[in-house]
Amino acid sequence: MASSLKLVVIGGIAAGMKTACKTARLQPHANITVLEKDEIISYSGCGLPYFVSGVVHDREELFSTPTGVPRTPAFFEAVKNVKVRNRTEAVAINRANKTVEYRNLVDASTGSVPYDKLMLATGARPIVPPIPGVDLANVFTVKQVEDAERIQKALEGSETKKAVIIGGGLIGMEMAETLADCAFDVTVVEMLPRILPMLDAEMALLVEKHLDEQGIAVRTGVAVTALEGEGGRVAAAVCGNERLEADLVILAVGVRPNAELAANAGLEIGRLGGIQVDERMRTSDPDIFAAGDCVECNHLLTGKPCYSPLGSTANKQGRVAAMNICGEDDTLSGVLGSAVVKVCDFAVGCTGLTEKQAKQAGYDPISSLCPMPDRTHYYPGAKGVLLKLVADRSSGRVLGVQAVGPGEIAKRIDSAVAALTMGMTVEQLSKLDLCYAPPYASAMDNLITAANVLRNKMEGRMVGIASSEVKQKLDATEDFFLLDVRSPGEVQAAAISGAVNIPLGKLRAALDEVPADKPVVCFCQLSLRGYEAATILKAAGHEHVTVMDGGVAMWPYETVRSG
Repeated sequence: MASSLKLVVIGGIAAGMKTACKTARLQPHANITVLEKDEIISYSGCGLPYFVSGVVHDREELFSTPTGVPRTPAFFEAVKNVKVRNRTEAVAINRANKTVEYRNLVDASTGSVPYDKLMLATGARPIVPPIPGVDLANVFTVKQVEDAERIQKALEGSETKKAVIIGGGLIGMEMAETLADCAFDVTVVEMLPRILPMLDAEMALLVEKHLDEQGIAVRTGVAVTALEGEGGRVAAAVCGNERLEADLVILAVGVRPNAELAANAGLEIGRLGGIQVDERMRTSDPDIFAAGDCVECNHLLTGKPCYSPLGSTANKQGRVAAMNICGEDDTLSGVLGSAVVKVCDFAVGCTGLTEKQAKQAGYDPISSLCPMPDRTHYYPGAKGVLLKLVADRSSGRVLGVQAVGPGEIAKRIDSAVAALTMGMTVEQLSKLDLCYAPPYASAMDNLITAANVLRNKMEGRMVGIASSEVKQKLDATEDFFLLDVRSPGEVQAAAISGAVNIPLGKLRAALDEVPADKPVVCFCQLSLRGYEAATILKAAGHEHVTVMDGGVAMWPYETVRSG
């Protein structure tokens, strides 16, 4: 017997189209209507920066199937039996009559469509900061394919090739690389103390250092207070006491849930501004579902609401919603905030809680820093991965992983996602049977080594100190002995001011050069030799010995050439 289900979906991008298509597969005779106010549907917003830079050559690649067929309304009706009305805006939900009122944006006609089940996938809106000049020409947000096309046109007409990006989050980082690749002088302005707030400070500083090496300027802890124009076009951004010339400005300060339609219909809205849904993606109305950037999520580690405006989250939520719309029982218990982004020659990724977030959530966090190549060091093409592992000190539960560097980080983050989801401890993580072959990983993978370092700390075999603490001690001219056990050649290439160099192989013969009455901090390039040095000193009777986590490889501050 043919299904009589009438499903209306508001929003035709990620979550909306996933729900519509999954429903069509589960109930092929369902009457499915999608209302989307924009022209282009089912496109990859995450690909927009790469379209601007030219990595993606044709805009149709952003909304085509893997075989190159454009995902147009005609495609969805012919292949999926889903009717898509683009350029059609949903303006009201009548819950009593179970209808959606709409307006056609082409001819201004109006109408309504009935539903048995309603899916809200209204997405998010870019945040536009309330500063003078945001309405000038060549000031852009990055949300739609049309935005990317307008930015491309502005790039072609630029004379001085200077750009300012307001916001140092994921989109800000992607656009910084994009514009630098287009031969622009780029300055990123972030009002928070550090870029990429999903990272702890020392990890974010490593990315800032890399951006500086790539010629991209970063201003943190300061806000753009105004945009100045000439002839109606943006000419500069006022940033503190600085005036930054700009042919174009990218607004990348984040997005907020587009939940007005739901709120006007009387649905429950969360404290973060998103639609409240349960683990089956139901709203406070059992016949209305919601998913994607318009909803709030549950964080798996804190149990508190969080906001996760990512295409990966939206697609999973859309599938779960469809299953329940069709009478199945499927759930999505929450998210971990997993993310990865390309920043010039660095990959940057994270999952779970940062050390700062873990403290705020009531945990007692302990962490390790582990710099290693992404495969066996002798195999050609090995690149560095700088990894931070965070765990709860008392229970040993893994709380989060962050990684930056030119090497392969995504598989380490994904492995950590599994560990976090299953509630693994550091010890369990250290014993995972991960793949090994010289072209792909070391015998002890980066993630396992980081877990073993953290086990050494938790079990009292090693006392670590963060690079930020060492920097504070140096700046405060504290009386301690900073011992660099690298080779003279390594020290000459990059020395930390204030450190004393005694190569590890000579330390046993030079123990009298290390003062016994002062705290000693040992380090090397990766801090493996630093750990060996600490072991030697402790065996010789030194009581206050620590190892600087991550060594010079994860020292995000200035180094000097010596000799």
